[in-house]
Amino acid sequence: MGKIKILAIASSGGHWIQLLRLLPAFDGQDLIFVSTHKGNQAQVEGYKFYAVTDATRWEKLKLIKMAFEVRRIIVNENPDVIISTGAAPGLMAVIWGRLKRKKTIWIDSIANVDRISMSGRIAKPFSRLHLTQWDHLADNKSTLFKGTVIS
Repeated sequence: MGKIKILAIASSGGHWIQLLRLLPAFDGQDLIFVSTHKGNQAQVEGYKFYAVTDATRWEKLKLIKMAFEVRRIIVNENPDVIISTGAAPGLMAVIWGRLKRKKTIWIDSIANVDRISMSGRIAKPFSRLHLTQWDHLADNKSTLFKGTVIS
């Protein structure tokens, strides 16, 4: 079996840290990283890295720009799997990925203790695998709990 091409995408900060904690699970695969801060490239030296515009739901034009930057990366890289630990760029990647019939994985941030994040709720129908890091938030149907990335 050949290498799987994985696009791993998250916003900078806590989402990015959680994504990096998954690195051992991707050992031996073809990894591409995407984040909202160019400085994050130093943490994934040796892997292909793209920086996209940082945007929130309150910055509609920047959000649209970022969405199309993410789309361009997905079209050009053609990953087999898209995985995100959260926020806007990950949400856009999961949506574009689903539209391109890619395998998509959403891991909701451990910071969301009381309920799935807004991005996570939007990502749910676009995710082939939708995970929470809190057992009590799993419905064991469409959202599963398989553990945490930070212990």
